Amino acid sequence: MTDAPLFPPAVFAIWRIGVILALVVFAPLSVYLLHRTFSAARSIRRYSAEALTAAAGIVGNTKSVSALDDTIGVATQILGTAGGVAGKLDTIANVLEERAR
Repeated sequence: MTDAPLFPPAVFAIWRIGVILALVVFAPLSVYLLHRTFSAARSIRRYSAEALTAAAGIVGNTKSVSALDDTIGVATQILGTAGGVAGKLDTIANVLEERAR
């Protein structure tokens, strides 16, 4: 019986080419793509910090909006009361004008 190899030599040649290709091409490509991903993540982190600062400014500048709603409600009441006062003043003016004649 002869010791025949279990795999033909072509299999080992293809395997060696695959390992060399992985080390020469795919490992550096993986490192490059990971570096780009890390850089993008840092940019996102920086932009999100800027967005957080801007959002805090917006919150600070819009705190008085609810107070404006309250002011509009009070102004509406004042306008209704002023209309009633104006009507009474017209009545008083008319009575005084009648007496002056």
